[in-house]
Amino acid sequence: MRRPFESAQYASHEYQELLASHALLSSMSRSANCWDNAVAESFFATLKVELVYQTRWSTRAQARSELFEYIEIFYNRRRRHSALGYLSPDEFERRRQRKMAA
Repeated sequence: MRRPFESAQYASHEYQELLASHALLSSMSRSANCWDNAVAESFFATLKVELVYQTRWSTRAQARSELFEYIEIFYNRRRRHSALGYLSPDEFERRRQRKMAA
């Protein structure tokens, strides 16, 4: 359970200025909004079920390599996502860029 003060640092003026100085936007919503991290949480749940819980790596290097391959080769380029109209993230982004260029 998250204690109230743990997320306060991300709303602080200093932190928000730091993000702005690097042209970054924070991803925050109102307190107790369950949708704030839904996409990230869905990704990590999928990663665990489809790869992590089924694999025992001998070394960190092996784990790093297989995780990279899962994310960059399979998840981003081939795995279709319902939230993206059943396109892979790669195809979704290519279509978005073509649409913006037109």
